[in-house]
This record gives sequence, C-alpha cells and structure tokens, in this order.
Amino acid sequence: MRPLRDGKKEAMNKGTTNSNGFQHVLERKEADLAQALRRRDDIAMEKSADQLDEIQYATERDLAMRNKDRESILLREVRAALARLADGTYGACIQCEEAISPKRLAAVAWAPRCIQCQEAADRDREEGTESVVETLIHAA
Repeated sequence: MRPLRDGKKEAMNKGTTNSNGFQHVLERKEADLAQALRRRDDIAMEKSADQLDEIQYATERDLAMRNKDRESILLREVRAALARLADGTYGACIQCEEAISPKRLAAVAWAPRCIQCQEAADRDREEGTESVVETLIHAA
C-alpha cells in the first residue's frame, strides 16, 4: 500500500479520533469469532438408518460449514482492521485512500473501504470481474 499523503492522513485521523473504541470493538469481535470457530459440534457426522434424516443431517452440516467459512472470512477482515489500526492506516480506504465515513466505521468497524469503493467491489464480485488486489486480500 502506498503511504498516505499528509492531507489524507490528517482527514483519516480526524474521522477516527476514537480509535481506542474501535480497537476494543475489533478485539471483542475477534475473540467472539475465534471462539465460534473453535466450536465444531454442528459439523459432526451423524448417521441414521432413515434416508430423509441423512439428507437433513447433510443439509444442516453444509449450512454449518458455510457459516464457519463466513465467520473465518470475517475473522480475517477483523484481524486486517486491527493490523491497519496498528500501522496507522485504519480509517482510510484501501483502494482510494480517502477517509472512511465515521458512520460506516461505527456500523462496520472492520470495513476496509469507503462506501463507494465497497459498492464497486461488490459489483465486480457479482459480475465475476474481481480485481487481483481483491483476490489477494481474501486469500491473506
């Protein structure tokens, strides 16, 4: 990531004057997600003589695995936000480097992008034209 220009860094710092509050929220979310990912009772293999029960167990297991996957992705996003807090880039969009709205950060403390860049990234993902940067971020 390129270093922030002084004006952008100053705007970012003004928008995130309560970084300790965000750090607390992010650390709590990280702990909750890590604990949830350690619980794997809901993905246990259950056997039944009844074929309909087998199908239901498989469906429930598939849903639980998708939930674990979603939680894992969210945990990576939270940890990335904590890393941005540590290196001083928290609150700046990872794409355009403009300050992320304090309202957005209050709603989604781990948001890596401003709303405009996030909407563009979502459109790209829906269209299957996800950027290389986006792919690398999810892979990390």
